[in-house]
Amino acid sequence: MATISTLGAAAGLVIAIILIILKVPPVYGMMLGALAGGLIGGAGLSETVGLMVSGGSGMASGILRIIAAGMLAGFLIESGSAETIAHTIVVKMGSRFALLAIILSAWVLQAVGTFGDVVVVIVAPIALDIAASTRYSRAAATIALIGGIHAGNIISPNPNTIALSENLGIPMTSVVLGGMIPALAGIAFTYIFMTVLKNKGEMVGSKPVNSAVIEMKQLPSIGRALAGPFCTIILLMLRPICNITMDPIVALPIGGVIGAIAIRKPKEMLKYANTGIQRMSGIVLLLLGTGTISGIISNSGLKDTLINLVEVSGVPGYILAPLSGIVMGGATASCVAGATVASQVFGPTILSLEVTAVQAAVMIHAGCCVFDCLPHGSFFHISAGTLQLSIKERLKIIPYESLIGLGMTVVATFVYGVLGFTF
Repeated sequence: MATISTLGAAAGLVIAIILIILKVPPVYGMMLGALAGGLIGGAGLSETVGLMVSGGSGMASGILRIIAAGMLAGFLIESGSAETIAHTIVVKMGSRFALLAIILSAWVLQAVGTFGDVVVVIVAPIALDIAASTRYSRAAATIALIGGIHAGNIISPNPNTIALSENLGIPMTSVVLGGMIPALAGIAFTYIFMTVLKNKGEMVGSKPVNSAVIEMKQLPSIGRALAGPFCTIILLMLRPICNITMDPIVALPIGGVIGAIAIRKPKEMLKYANTGIQRMSGIVLLLLGTGTISGIISNSGLKDTLINLVEVSGVPGYILAPLSGIVMGGATASCVAGATVASQVFGPTILSLEVTAVQAAVMIHAGCCVFDCLPHGSFFHISAGTLQLSIKERLKIIPYESLIGLGMTVVATFVYGVLGFTF
């Protein structure tokens, strides 16, 4: 098997980033970056293609579980259950804690398995209405929503946790439960930055907050809306509770089916499934592209360079976990791709440094949230459009967004690295 030079692997990442910035579809950008990286790194064409194919095929089992997750995601999106959850939290918390309710709405929606871009679309109108009525800035509403999504991301049964559990050989519930401490820290940091930004930048035009109340009449009740996600969580918790293993490939679709039955729309299951598979198709393609560049990086000197950097600096070995997450999350501008590459490429080395799989998963996951908001990722542009921000205004949010991710990473590293907490 060919060995790619550090320069080649780094060049491949840079080329992939440039291509994605130039609006090349991410899967093609990563494939072309992987191809260029292999050739620049000293491998022949056939050897480079072989590494790309090997990396892509390594994503197969994770992709199957991600496709299975589409049923639950489709249910949450199409049935109105996600809107019900968001509206209920906002209404129950009242105007006094309105923007805190936005943080918690985004956090809960992300945590139960809704995609980040869907959460933005659902919650953004409510967030902007609340900002108008409370005289908070658009930036404060934006960071409340985006920070809540980041905090919920690391405790969600989503493609990130599926990839980490697959690559590190642990149950997905362990990844989810392990992320709870940094997730709570993320909520706290989001609230702090929201308060800092409340009077900075453009204010939202004044208008009454009516949307949350009006739409509740046409949505399922909160109990029925939560039935599907709750069922999935219970099934996934069977292993730590009574040592009965329920794989996500079974638990996630069952949650979607139970949800459809609970809201009395079993005939809509095919509709939910079609929506879910459409949403998952983009992630599947992204992961295949990620696999090609992962195949190059894992057979390159870049991994050894990063490991040597940790050793030379004299910092503890567990630092490699959050560091790999930060680097790969920033390189791909995607928590999914970052978590996948970091755990697949650096996972074996991290586990050899007396770090447990749970500790590694949580620190990698938190690290991926630091720079996954960069402009060469899709979430940057989706959130800018939905929240009515110009590119310049959206760029001003990135430092605060990254600080929330960094805060979660510091907390995760302290708890799981310095203190060595595990379960």
